[in-house]
Amino acid sequence: MMKAKTARQFAPWAMLAATLLIWQALCSLLAVSEFIFPSPLAIMGAMVEFAGPLAEHAWHTFWVTMAGFAIAVVVGVLLGAAIGSSRLLYAAVYPLMTAFNALPKAAFVPILVVWFGIGVGPAILTAFLISFFPVMVNIATGLATLEPELEDVLRVLGATRADVLIKVGLPRAMPFFFASLKVAITLAFVGSTVSEMTASNEGIGYLLVSAGSSMRMPLAFAGLVTIGAMAMAMYELFAIVEKRTTGWAHRGKEAN
Repeated sequence: MMKAKTARQFAPWAMLAATLLIWQALCSLLAVSEFIFPSPLAIMGAMVEFAGPLAEHAWHTFWVTMAGFAIAVVVGVLLGAAIGSSRLLYAAVYPLMTAFNALPKAAFVPILVVWFGIGVGPAILTAFLISFFPVMVNIATGLATLEPELEDVLRVLGATRADVLIKVGLPRAMPFFFASLKVAITLAFVGSTVSEMTASNEGIGYLLVSAGSSMRMPLAFAGLVTIGAMAMAMYELFAIVEKRTTGWAHRGKEAN
């Protein structure tokens, strides 16, 4: 069992190392130009050479993303709790939210620029718009799928509707909540980066546009690697918190 657990822990790193080795070998053997597809060594060199500007842009993207993500969590939890606790609201609002989620969020960026100007405003709001739906739908689903039999038993024992939601519904929705956080945080980075590419003078998105226009492909890929690293770090953070707070929901899986 311990060997299987250790293998699962090291599997992502082994896959990453194998991917980088194959990538580097193909670039070297095929003599691929770094202006077309830079090798991992070229990307690493760009990260070292432009470490200062890359760190500044990464910090800007990080705090903008986290601001939009925080708003998305608050709005998503409140709206999801309201929808999940009322069958009428669920039937009325859920289809509208699904239709809204189908809209391309990049199309909102020009509108947000008109409303809030170029800067952090559009980036924060784009991160919010693209990431609040997973939180909302998972909270709503966790509350709305509470077993009617369990609710009836609690009502017979004297529990009010609020007691059922707070003492049973919300704890039951916690695994759904953390699953939504891991999805939403990656989407938030996508939203802020897309907005920065067209409506900002700072951030990784702006760096990607600048590097691409000057044909510095290693630097552009370094920006992509930075975004991926930040998203993975936040994903793993939420995964750790999830295991600490909702371990009861994963005991059966850990035993396999």
